[in-house]
Amino acid sequence: MTTRRFPPQLRLGWRRFPPRLRLGWRLAFALMLALAPALLGACEVVLPTTSLRVKGAPIDASVTIDDQYIGFFGYVAKHGVAMPRGKHRITVEKTGFFPWDRVVLAGDEPVNLDVVLTPIPD
Repeated sequence: MTTRRFPPQLRLGWRRFPPRLRLGWRLAFALMLALAPALLGACEVVLPTTSLRVKGAPIDASVTIDDQYIGFFGYVAKHGVAMPRGKHRITVEKTGFFPWDRVVLAGDEPVNLDVVLTPIPD
């Protein structure tokens, strides 16, 4: 049984392509890998947020939302916090005071909280 040979102009071996084209697929693949994070990052979904505004407690108390430390009360009172909509547990703590803890429902309107920390009796 003899193998049929194609004429040289019909052979599809990789050596038939000029070196520029042989590197083309590698360059295209490398470019795709380099640009993938930027292209995927452009597809991020932005969730609607609600503003949290607080006033009251000592400025050096710490604020946590859903067990994640946000910062000092003074900073949060001055700048506010953007929260995604839904239920959130807000805790304000300071040494020598009972913790202040509330569950709030963030909707379309800003959440305004008056925080009063009660001192621990000696």
